[in-house]
Amino acid sequence: MVPDSKIEAIGGVLVDPGRPLKERFRALFTLRGLGGEAAISAISRCFDDPSALLKHELAYCLGQMGDVRAIPKLIEVLSDSKQEPMVRHEAGEALGAIGDPTVEDVLRKYSKDPCVDVAETCQLALSRLAWLQSSAGKGQDNKTAVGTQFLSIDPAPPEQETDIEKLREQLVDETLPLFERYRAMFSLRNINTDESARALAAGLTCKGSALFRHEVGYVLGQMGNSAVVEELAAVVRNKDESGMVRHEAAEALGSIASPQAEEVLREHLKDEAAVVRESCEVALDMSEYENSPAQFQFADGLQAKV
Repeated sequence: MVPDSKIEAIGGVLVDPGRPLKERFRALFTLRGLGGEAAISAISRCFDDPSALLKHELAYCLGQMGDVRAIPKLIEVLSDSKQEPMVRHEAGEALGAIGDPTVEDVLRKYSKDPCVDVAETCQLALSRLAWLQSSAGKGQDNKTAVGTQFLSIDPAPPEQETDIEKLREQLVDETLPLFERYRAMFSLRNINTDESARALAAGLTCKGSALFRHEVGYVLGQMGNSAVVEELAAVVRNKDESGMVRHEAAEALGSIASPQAEEVLREHLKDEAAVVRESCEVALDMSEYENSPAQFQFADGLQAKV
């Protein structure tokens, strides 16, 4: 068991704006891996940071920790209209990831938020909570992806369907509820082939929900498949696309870690959008990790992967 003094030291790295962002991200993911009340407290102290990217990742990690003790902070962030939409959206998604039905009223309230990204996120989170309480979801582990190599708590459970073309059609059908399209998305991810990655990449060109396209980028990052570098690069280079989507595409390129992917990231280290240039910085650090035989380490010997 890691003593609280070490958690405080790692938290000190996280909250220090003088540290490179990549170091702060490593500290964050170390805290996520350690878990517990002290780690939640250390992460929660950083939501006044100027970096929307970092705050978005704070909320994501609190959700992935699956600990109900993070709920009050996540509700506070979701409710704060002064926070950036991508941060509020991630707080809503995190509440859905934790899966506690006590947050239903809060999610219902913000499912009608004026910010479309926040509203859609809360609608998805409500659908996830309903699924967990349904006959199909009862008895399921909260981490719906356990049993695959993707050990994330996902916003929607995968479909049972395994036909890639049928799943692609469901993914890109903008007449369907987002929850159903997300289920196809995670099924394609779990198939985890070049063909399923390309089917997923078709979602990057859907015209409707930016939230949906951002999730496609995230999932392609989980896969780390070099077959879709060109599609992701096109998103990063598209200045008319939402920063929330471009940043996820950049981080996905960092996970792929190929020379072509790194070239795109270097092109955008001085991008006009802060969330994009910060994502490129972190993604290049991730790429370095993926191409290194050794893991990054802190002085105290704790390891983290962004």
